[in-house]
Amino acid sequence: MKKRSRNARLPVLGKTPTGIEGLDVILEGGLPAGRPTLVCGGPGCGKTLLALEFLVRGATRFGEPGAFICFEETPDELARNAASLGFDLAGLEKSGLLAVDYVFLDRHEIAETGEYDLEGLFIRIGAAIDAVGAKRVAIDTLEALFAALPNEFIVRAELRRLFRYLKERNVTAVITGERGERTLTRHGLEEYVSDCVIVLDHRIVEHVATRHLRAVKYRGSRHQTNEFPFLIDDGGISVLPITSAGLQHEATRHRISTGVAGLDEMLGGSGIYRGSTLLLSGTGGTGKTSVAAHFAAAACARKERALYCSFEESSSQIIRNMRSIGLDLARWQSSGLLSFHCARPTSGGLEYHLAVLLRRIAERKPSVVVIDPATSLEAVGGGVETKAMLVRLIDFLKNSGITSVLTSLIAGGHPLETSDVGISSIVDVWVVLRDIELNGERNRLVHVLKARGMNHSNQVREFIISSQGIRLVDAWLGPEGVLTGSARVAQERTAHLDAKRREMAIAARKRELARRKAALDAQIAALTAAFEAEAEQIRSEISNEGTVEKELEAARRAMAVSRGVSSAPEGNGHDAGKGQGRK
Repeated sequence: MKKRSRNARLPVLGKTPTGIEGLDVILEGGLPAGRPTLVCGGPGCGKTLLALEFLVRGATRFGEPGAFICFEETPDELARNAASLGFDLAGLEKSGLLAVDYVFLDRHEIAETGEYDLEGLFIRIGAAIDAVGAKRVAIDTLEALFAALPNEFIVRAELRRLFRYLKERNVTAVITGERGERTLTRHGLEEYVSDCVIVLDHRIVEHVATRHLRAVKYRGSRHQTNEFPFLIDDGGISVLPITSAGLQHEATRHRISTGVAGLDEMLGGSGIYRGSTLLLSGTGGTGKTSVAAHFAAAACARKERALYCSFEESSSQIIRNMRSIGLDLARWQSSGLLSFHCARPTSGGLEYHLAVLLRRIAERKPSVVVIDPATSLEAVGGGVETKAMLVRLIDFLKNSGITSVLTSLIAGGHPLETSDVGISSIVDVWVVLRDIELNGERNRLVHVLKARGMNHSNQVREFIISSQGIRLVDAWLGPEGVLTGSARVAQERTAHLDAKRREMAIAARKRELARRKAALDAQIAALTAAFEAEAEQIRSEISNEGTVEKELEAARRAMAVSRGVSSAPEGNGHDAGKGQGRK
């Protein structure tokens, strides 16, 4: 036998995209093309809607006609129910992209007499397929066909015939079925003859209803096997594949301001990296919302869009409260740069909030997203579920290049130990806000616990929230530790007075030095004047002596002339006289 080369490409199973957001990601492309897929679950889990949306998305997005065979809802009822989700079934029927066939079966009129088969159903299905040239078929539900039949062997045989018939027609089919007690379906056979099995679940956790989806089986293809939450809203079904979150986002070197100058300084002077995640954690009243609001306002000041998601306050309340600290968010809201999403965590499950947030982000296309506080989501999910939801959200924001700010309320204990939502290890910058009690007052401190890829301050600084906004000041270190508030003010005043005293002492020393220098200069000037006077007198005396000497010389010369001597001899007058007498 000839061995297959490792580089040889294996045949790939053909797939039909469902067009349902997130589901194709889980199925890695869609449902198996030309094969039946079983969608099973309990009442209210969304089986009919999934089958219907599969046909609608196929017609509107991919131009593939579909046929819907229903046994429990009439075409009018189905159209009205679908209209609430934005699906225009009547319009699709008029355009030849959808055929709806309602098959009425009265269980009381069904009796097992002799042979029982689905030939009549096959004819109805074939007619619906041929009417529009359907590529997709949905059958809702199997229980309506076999509920009144006690013979399990007939049910099994006809189920196999139905699935084989759909394959022979080469249509991609979605067949819905009700969940059994110990099996995926009531008869326990459908999941074995189906090429793909999707299980829907509708459960109540902490008094909150949540829906989940899981691809149990997929012949001939890889698929994600985890359980995923999904949402049904006015846009249809949105599946949230949490485990599909990856680590392929780009890391930029561009920095943006946090909106608080002092905090920017603590982060190396330029703020945080664009597209990174900032976590603000602390106990109640430490200023987390105020810092987050400054961050959003700074983005708007750069002409960037910001989305503020609040789970505790309304937008008007946030705007009013921030106005008291000198931050005008109303002007950014009116300009369209700032938008709010405010909702109570208990208004829906985690998958609902995640889907709504992703939809708001897609609509607004912000550069900055604030989640305040992220810990509120624990009211509708456990720690593991909340962390998984936030991981999915953070990865989505990073992959989209969106800078995010999450606030985390710490219920108790030392705030540096952990964040209650358990995401401190995946955020890029972690800023801890806390307060201390000293001298009968509580004051706020800020500390940058970590900042990946940035040089940051290791100081604990006090920050003050006033009508002029947020201002960071250096914390004073006293004998009993860090001094804040009035103790810091008193220490600053004492330091100021000490500095003033030192300044006055230095000024006095300078004045004394100047006085002594002036006295010394005066003494030097007096001595110089006396020296000059004495020198002048000496020079005058020397000059006078020279004059006398000249006069004496002139007298000698005159005397010599009077004696008949032409010139006076060398030497003094006495020697000259002696010489002349001898001659």
